[in-house]
Amino acid sequence: MDLTIIEAVLFDMDGTLVDSDAAVERAWRSWAAEYGVPPDAVLAVAHGAPAERTVGLVRPDLAGTAAADAAARQLELQYEDLSDVVATPGAHELLAALRLPWAVVTSADVRLARARLGAAGIAAPLLITVEDVRAGKPDPEGYLRAAEVLGVAPGRCLVVEDAEVGVAAGRAAGAPVAALKGVDADLRIPHLTALTRLLAATNA
Repeated sequence: MDLTIIEAVLFDMDGTLVDSDAAVERAWRSWAAEYGVPPDAVLAVAHGAPAERTVGLVRPDLAGTAAADAAARQLELQYEDLSDVVATPGAHELLAALRLPWAVVTSADVRLARARLGAAGIAAPLLITVEDVRAGKPDPEGYLRAAEVLGVAPGRCLVVEDAEVGVAAGRAAGAPVAALKGVDADLRIPHLTALTRLLAATNA
């Protein structure tokens, strides 16, 4: 990947800048018990995706208000569960060193996004949540919206993700994608510190 073309960086939130994996899993396990769904089946499709999409996949029998209520219930389970939510390793260092415009594009709603970013000590200059788009990841709308607001062509934005659904969204937006956790992407990074070094070398 040619990082010299990058003019902005678009970060996913959960699992990328914010270590909230345990809180996310606890909430989905509780929700699965309430809604009679095997928790492993929920966790297999929930990561990185909007609650509405996950509810639709695991409880396709729910529609309209029932589906919306189920998604809202899942978010309620997450709002106050911030006890072990922290920044991911290297996140603060990366953001402090970054000399490019950046944004956070998340499948969370604005209340949850602000709560988790606050718990992690991260202040995003631009935050795009599921409430800002008509369709969440893997739809590219969130990343396209962030690029538009920043005034940077999507092809010159680096999307940083940790989930396949997010990588798909970034690619559909026409952006090069870097991914954590061994997820297949244009650039695989073992941790954010590696990305800090790569961007520093590119801009040296």
